[in-house]
Amino acid sequence: MTTITIAKGDGIGPEIMDATLRILKAAGAQIDYEEIEVGEKMYLSGNTSGISKESWDVIRRNKVFLKAPITTPQGGGYKSLNVSIRKFLGLYANVRPCKSIHPFVTTKHPVMDLVIVRENEEDLYAGIEHQQTDEVVQCLKLISRPGCEKIVRYAFEYAKQFGRKKVTCFTKDNIMKQTDGLFHSVFTEIAAEYPEIENEHWIVDIGAAKLADTPELFDVIVMPNLYGDILSDVAAQIAGSVGLAGSSNIGEECAMFEAIHGSAPRRAGQDVANPSGLLQGAILMLKHIGQAEVAQKIQNAWLRTIEDGTHTYDIYTEGVSKEKVGTAAFADAIIRNIDQKPTILPAVTYNAQAAFKLPKYVRKAPAKKELVGVDLFLHWNGTNPNELATKVAAIQTANAHLSMITNRGIKVWPEGFEETFCTDHWRCRFKPQEGNQITSKTIIELLESALAIGIEVIKTENLYAFDGVPAFSLGQGQ
Repeated sequence: MTTITIAKGDGIGPEIMDATLRILKAAGAQIDYEEIEVGEKMYLSGNTSGISKESWDVIRRNKVFLKAPITTPQGGGYKSLNVSIRKFLGLYANVRPCKSIHPFVTTKHPVMDLVIVRENEEDLYAGIEHQQTDEVVQCLKLISRPGCEKIVRYAFEYAKQFGRKKVTCFTKDNIMKQTDGLFHSVFTEIAAEYPEIENEHWIVDIGAAKLADTPELFDVIVMPNLYGDILSDVAAQIAGSVGLAGSSNIGEECAMFEAIHGSAPRRAGQDVANPSGLLQGAILMLKHIGQAEVAQKIQNAWLRTIEDGTHTYDIYTEGVSKEKVGTAAFADAIIRNIDQKPTILPAVTYNAQAAFKLPKYVRKAPAKKELVGVDLFLHWNGTNPNELATKVAAIQTANAHLSMITNRGIKVWPEGFEETFCTDHWRCRFKPQEGNQITSKTIIELLESALAIGIEVIKTENLYAFDGVPAFSLGQGQ
């Protein structure tokens, strides 16, 4: 018997959780559960994180969390609970199977069967944002080597264990050469350790187009957080419906399982919601805790119910569906089919799933790190880069010579274009004159000089070379 944590969530959450738990019980799942309160009620009681300390303790004790969708109130100050849970518990891998069940659920892709493995902890989801000037805000995109290594290795281990033939990586490293470039390079390194599995890389825009058009080209796709978030929803929708998809969030100690759709408050309390997404999350959970036989029984019963034409409103189609039912009746139909298998759709067979034995991240020997320049970001309300260059030239030294000014990443000095639109947010790059060296003291001197003449510096970024290789982007147009 395994004790799990459950949260019934908000909106349609309580209805689909009750339906899911009834199905698990009827199928003989060996689980007990402790229920916690998370989401809208907690937010509105003054808890901006949407979860209490006591609930954290329950989740960490039980290690396995089945969560229904929650509602995050509108307005500032409320952090996403989903993101918080994933990051606090180190749930680095978000895994979303997307398979069509043609011809019983409408899709243009009848043979689609892929899995998206999404990095779950970093990227732009670090949530580090600042307004820096009247006109410009920033969001920091953080990509780490350990984060890349863990998720890429997980994708290959997943493919190996489940008999998948190919792993594809999506990035935008033709533009983001440092961040997405790191993800791509780690993918290439780790792919070499799995010669039996085909590997490939796509730039994310054309990869997304191919995914939407011909998803049968793909098997397992591994992506950084933001791309994975967007494209896993796209994949679920083109497979048939976002409402049918579940996901697992896997860490080294804990795991969370959920539907990928939201809380749909407009449908709450009407007994119409489709519980399939949360049920699919629960099936992934059963496999995770070693109850593959029960998971197999439920999945085949679900497929048989879909095949029989017993459908909730969201997938009901005249001429295909035979009966439109609500949440509870759909669960009842699955329970009646609990020992049945589909006759047209292929029945599933789930073997016992061994826990992935991923090696712990080993930090590499540090590279030789050399400070080779500094970017000073300024808030300046002028519009002429040449005028700004003249002003900034007053603070430069032999160890810190103004080499470039950009605006929103575009080089505007020297030799900028008059047509380039400029905001009030400027990056001034300082590099040492030949034979000189920039130091931390040099940067302090620059800041003091800027302050003395009324230049507002809002941020600095040190420019480094690692083992002699510059590790910073050029200005666009440089």
